[in-house]
Amino acid sequence: MPLRSRTLSVLAACAAAAASLTVLAPGASAAEQRPAARHAPATRLTPLLEPAALRLELADKVAAAKWGTDKPVEDPARERQVLADVAERAHRTGVDPGEATAFFRDQIEAGKTVQRGLYARWRAHPAERPTERPDLDKEVRPALDRLTVRLLHALKETGPLRHDPRCAVRLPGGLLRTAYTHRFDGLHGVGLLRAAPSVCRGAGA
Repeated sequence: MPLRSRTLSVLAACAAAAASLTVLAPGASAAEQRPAARHAPATRLTPLLEPAALRLELADKVAAAKWGTDKPVEDPARERQVLADVAERAHRTGVDPGEATAFFRDQIEAGKTVQRGLYARWRAHPAERPTERPDLDKEVRPALDRLTVRLLHALKETGPLRHDPRCAVRLPGGLLRTAYTHRFDGLHGVGLLRAAPSVCRGAGA
């Protein structure tokens, strides 16, 4: 089975398993809650998952910009700078800085997952290596910065959903839908999964 199909199969299995879960609100019976869990709309997390997917796609350009240079995938100083900036912007946006930095730490790790995967692919298949080098400072990082603003607003917008215990039920379906919409291959599907652990903040998530 191709890597993309395997990844989407995993996401589909997660979504199916989540759909069978029942998350009870205080004082509610299983019969009352089961329909809500079964029909939980995966699209409600789209405002957050969509820009996360776009950020993941930019990892391709980051990798292409660094390929064949002395710029490493790991850049701890740059990561600390990004997370400090996120914390400051989150405070101004009305998002808990701790939640924002946890979420963006996952986005950074997801991006590095894609970069490493692309490096391995390019080493194994020279014909697939990038033929153009994007400008990291003038093109890629400004695009990442714009997505940072969008993601912070999305974190605020989806706050009630993310703190709802049913978020864990909705998330797998949202990930599957996002991966399918962006036609992610296996590598980017894995990256999307790596970007997701800190999305849900509700009890039991």
